[in-house]
Amino acid sequence: MIEKTSKDLSQFHLDLEKKYGAHDYHPLPVVLEKGEGVFMWDVNGKKYYDFLSAYSAVNQGHCHPELVSLIKNQAETLTLTSRAFHNNKLGEYMEFATKLFGFDQLLPMNTGAEGVETSIKLSRKWGYLKKKVDENQAKIVVCNNNFHGRTTTVISFSTDPGSKDFFGPHTPGFIHIPHGEISALENEFKKDKNIVAFLVEPIQGEAGVNVPEPEYLKKVRSLCSEYNVLMIADEIQTGLGRTGSLLASCGNCSCESSCEQQSTYVRPDILILAKALSGGTYPISAVLCDSEIMEVIQPGQHGSTFGGNPFAASIAKKALEIIIDEKLAQNARFLGEIFRSEMNKYIKSSKIVKLVRGKGLLNAIVINDSEDSQTAWNICLKLRDNGLLAKPTHGNVIRFAPPLVMTEDQLYDCVSIITSTIKEFE
Repeated sequence: MIEKTSKDLSQFHLDLEKKYGAHDYHPLPVVLEKGEGVFMWDVNGKKYYDFLSAYSAVNQGHCHPELVSLIKNQAETLTLTSRAFHNNKLGEYMEFATKLFGFDQLLPMNTGAEGVETSIKLSRKWGYLKKKVDENQAKIVVCNNNFHGRTTTVISFSTDPGSKDFFGPHTPGFIHIPHGEISALENEFKKDKNIVAFLVEPIQGEAGVNVPEPEYLKKVRSLCSEYNVLMIADEIQTGLGRTGSLLASCGNCSCESSCEQQSTYVRPDILILAKALSGGTYPISAVLCDSEIMEVIQPGQHGSTFGGNPFAASIAKKALEIIIDEKLAQNARFLGEIFRSEMNKYIKSSKIVKLVRGKGLLNAIVINDSEDSQTAWNICLKLRDNGLLAKPTHGNVIRFAPPLVMTEDQLYDCVSIITSTIKEFE
């Protein structure tokens, strides 16, 4: 038994996890116990700016008071019925979300990976029943360097060896192309009539915040329509205000009305949401599409005991309302432009940082070092020491994604912390 004797409580908790937990993550060595808005505190009382937002799950800020109040009330009323029965919260949430995003129907699940799996099942069955693809021949196009989760099927089409090696046999039926290359997508559509869907992240977050050219999604939409292929948008990380619009596929809309009313909106056939759909309080995901696609799923063919429970449905509706009511997408767009502008000023004279890229408040800096170096990790350790939490992705890239409730003054404070920290490595 590990005794709680150390003056530094952090090490006590780190030792507990190391001894009793699976080593499936490599977290930054900080032990957190409290969050509020854009801030978190560790077990020793030190305060930090959160610049990761639990991979964009906490867009509404930590412990948003409206969510906390709703959670308390609903937890005392009814949490779980399973889908064996109806509940009085699910329909209201489904109506709100489908009207907001402009789709006919919503299928509720729990995690982002479950949402991706749902979209795969929907598109395959649609392919067999509606497109008339030969049975068991359906194929889905995916992008290199994708990240859609860690289930067995999803890792089968990952291009990251660490995600898939020694977990085979892998699920067949996937075709890889480079992200952002429209010609590669068209070539695959032309030569294979069994393609039923194209699964794409509008911006690849885990791969290092890779942003395609502005017209990419419009061209994807046009090709998918031309070849009768479903466009699946994985907006698990990019959606719900993160990139400066309600969805990354909204382009530059004002987010003051439903997405389907925006002239810049690229409407996918299937939309996957998760993470911020709960404001970081509970696992909630959703897949939205029109009835012509959703109707291929009949009772007993897909679902989850917890999917669509009254607790989750209540939280999701409130989480969406907060994003709209507090104009968090607009704030993300405004602050994101400031962040990239300030970082570009610094980069002009930097030897350590090569570039900054992103959209809204999903941004990253690329460190001038190899992917297998420790420079980005060491910078994040020093950022932690200086009161800001971020984490590397793909070795030499540091992702910056604070809660969308951040103020302009707070952002400038964070830019100062980031630039002064990087200077220590120049």
